[in-house]
Parts: sequence; C-alpha cells; structure tokens
Amino acid sequence: MSGALTIRDLRALRGVRPITFVQVTREAEALAATEAGMDMIGTAFTPRTRDFPRQVPQTHFQFGLKWGRHANATEALREAMEAMECGAQSVYCAMSAAIIEVLAREGVPVIAHAGLVPPRATWTGGFRAVGKSAAEALAVWQAVRDFENAGAFAIELEVIPARLAAEITRRTQLLTISLGSGAQCDAQYLFSADLLGENRGHVPRHAKTYRNFAAERDRMQRERIAAYGEYIRDIMAGAFPAAGHQVAMSGAEFEAFIETLEGKGDRSTAAGG
Repeated sequence: MSGALTIRDLRALRGVRPITFVQVTREAEALAATEAGMDMIGTAFTPRTRDFPRQVPQTHFQFGLKWGRHANATEALREAMEAMECGAQSVYCAMSAAIIEVLAREGVPVIAHAGLVPPRATWTGGFRAVGKSAAEALAVWQAVRDFENAGAFAIELEVIPARLAAEITRRTQLLTISLGSGAQCDAQYLFSADLLGENRGHVPRHAKTYRNFAAERDRMQRERIAAYGEYIRDIMAGAFPAAGHQVAMSGAEFEAFIETLEGKGDRSTAAGG
C-alpha cells in the first residue's frame, strides 16, 4: 500500500489484521515509527511543529486536540482544520459527542475516547479500570453509541475489561483502539514513552516496555557531567586550548603588525602632545 493510510484503508484492515498505533512526542520518534512500519502515529505537537506528517508519508498521522484548550466547538473545529491542512489524516478529541458532531459534520475524521478518560477520571473514581460492573459497562457502551451517532470513525477504549472491549468491537461500526483493553480491538495503542522505557517508577499494567531509555538517558547525563568536568580541569591546567585548537600566524606577519601598530602609536602620541 503506497502513500499515507487513509480512513478507508484503516477500515479495510478491520478483521484482516491488527492496526498498530503509537503516540509520539518528538520528530525522531515519528520518523522511527514510520520507518519501522507503524500504521498510525498520534501526537499533540503544537502548530509550529505540525509539519511532521509530511515527513511520515507512509503512516496515518493523527493529531490530538489537547483537552482543556478549547472552550467550544468553534475553537476545536478551527484547530482540527488547521491540523488537517498541515497533513493530519484524523484528529483525536476527548470532548463530548456534541463537539465531535460539529467536527464530523465538516468532514473531520475524529477518534473519540471512552473508558478511562484521564481528564474525566474524577467522575469514574480516578485512574482505575472502568467497566468492570454491568452498570459501568453499559455506560461505556452508551458512550460508544453516542460517539458513533455523532459521526466519529474510531474510538479509543482505555483500560476496560478485554471481554467488554471485544463485545463492543463486535457491535459497533467504529474502529476500536485498545489502550489496555485487550487484543480483540481493531488497533493496539501504546505511548512511546512507555514502549521505550523513558518513564521512571510506575509502569502502567497495560504497557509493555521494549527498551530502557531512562537508563540510557541517565548514562548520557553522567557522561555530560564528566565531559564538562574534564573541560573545566583542562582550562585550569592550561591543557585547553592547545596548539591544535588555535589559529597560527607567521612570525614575519606578526612582526609587521607590531611594527605598524607601534609606529601608529608613536605618531598618535606625538600629534596629541
């Protein structure tokens, strides 16, 4: 398949194979993900850096509308359209179905969010799994239905029981994206920071760490401190700058400079007197 993965391409993959999806925070991660063959890359880059989609042409690029930045549908729609103009193929929006309906009506492909939605976690008891009781499961299902009716094309299901996510996937036309919600969703989603082991301390249960970048960053920081210390000691000891770090000037040219300088100095003194 050539070119960026479109919504139609993603829908065609449903039931054929899992869709791979990662959230990145910097250019190097975006480029590495597309080179590795990632289907979808998500990010919340600011408008000044949203030209990244042009550098990852083989990947479906999703731009995240930051929750809390928009006071109404008009503000959200404006940023969503700017992102689409810059090359995003879809946007993530954790706002209400009413807001998503406005975006979808204008042709913006929207990924909604249900289950554990961090900005709304206080309503569901904090950062914990959602949907373990029948009542909560029904609430998640109703949210999915509302977003589907609003015109979203996909939904992130975050930390809900795997069997619930599988049943929702079976019953909805939305592409389901699993963040800790089992293997039966249409797509699997992780944050790059978790995947690369950049976080210290708590690692979410749903995350799998493939590298230990935190240890590598610690090692690099120790190397920085050591290098700066060696630089300071070299200066104090007279070892830097050495001859090889300086520009040479021939003796004859330097003598000519001194003679000219001293000659000008004598005339200046005489004129002043």
